[in-house]
Amino acid sequence: MSEAIVASQAPGTDLASVPGASGARQFWRRLRTQRAALVAAGVVALLVLLALAAPLLTAVEGQDPTTYHPSLIDSARGGVPVGSFGGVSGDHWLGVEPQTGRDLFARLVYGARVSLGVALGATVVQVLVGVVVGVAAALGNRWIDQLLSRITDIFVAMPLMIMSLALLAIVPSSFPRPLLVALVIGLIAWGNTAKIVRAHTLTLKGLDYVSAARLSGWNTWRIARRELLPGLAAPVITYAALLVPMNISAEAALSFLGVGVKPPTPSWGQMLTAANVWYQAAPQYLLLPAGALLVTVLALTVLGDGVRTALDPRAASRLRVGTGRKREAKADADSKKAAADAYSKKAAADAYSEKGAADAYSEKAATDVDSKKAAADASANADASANKEAKA
Repeated sequence: MSEAIVASQAPGTDLASVPGASGARQFWRRLRTQRAALVAAGVVALLVLLALAAPLLTAVEGQDPTTYHPSLIDSARGGVPVGSFGGVSGDHWLGVEPQTGRDLFARLVYGARVSLGVALGATVVQVLVGVVVGVAAALGNRWIDQLLSRITDIFVAMPLMIMSLALLAIVPSSFPRPLLVALVIGLIAWGNTAKIVRAHTLTLKGLDYVSAARLSGWNTWRIARRELLPGLAAPVITYAALLVPMNISAEAALSFLGVGVKPPTPSWGQMLTAANVWYQAAPQYLLLPAGALLVTVLALTVLGDGVRTALDPRAASRLRVGTGRKREAKADADSKKAAADAYSKKAAADAYSEKGAADAYSEKAATDVDSKKAAADASANADASANKEAKA
């Protein structure tokens, strides 16, 4: 059996199995139907642009994230910034740090580089380890599958924060801290990725085009590379999109606990740690990194959910069916309301016509009574006249 026959039996309607231009067009078409995901994508793009352009932006401002400005600190008031709104001025767009006088805008945009970089690095490590272990477990024999599955269960059961605290505390400080944090998070939290990849690989193994490739004499590595990995793209990308906000939160938590990125390298979690005691005297010092974390995690979560829907045709069809059902329900409600209005109008018209008929009947009855009374009066007058003539 030739490669052409094997390729012809691969499913062509699933976006996961059709990488390339057509799959990208389908993905973009489905993503455009989700307004929340598009807004989240715009927010994420803006945050990435700010992080990449941090040196340029701070050069325009004329500041950097590490220079101290003691002249901008009021030592008599405990180290709070001089001036209103935390020292906001033309030279310091978002004010300065208490006690140090370092520029907050510079530290915020440089902190975005660190937080996003660590999160993306940890996600890459998780995906690489998870894909390798998951595919190996699904394609290996029974003993390999059992061994890798038990190892995966151990890593899934590991508490990320506790293990990260233990590992980061014993590593020498000479090791680059952002890289270390990314490696620690990625090498501890890959278990769920491996489970997802293994489950999808087992599903793909039973499809006809994979069986055809096996019967044609392809080895396991070639089947995995040519047939299984393209089919795993959609679930892996979907889960990776959801991992990024979780890793940002993990990095912020580790830096907040003092074992993450070390000063003077800025990160949002580190800024939260330093701002913890200034939330009353200088609230903007706490609100800026907290707001940046909130917006970033929320935008990435919404975008990840949108990517999952766009890459999963069944989810997209459920979305369309749900929208269609809502429209049908609205149309049914409108038609029922219109029918009820028409019935009410008809009932009112019938009541009005019945009232008119009753009024006409009453008028006719009154006329009959009057005519009968007139006839009786005429008859009485005639009888009286006849009696008078008879007497005469």
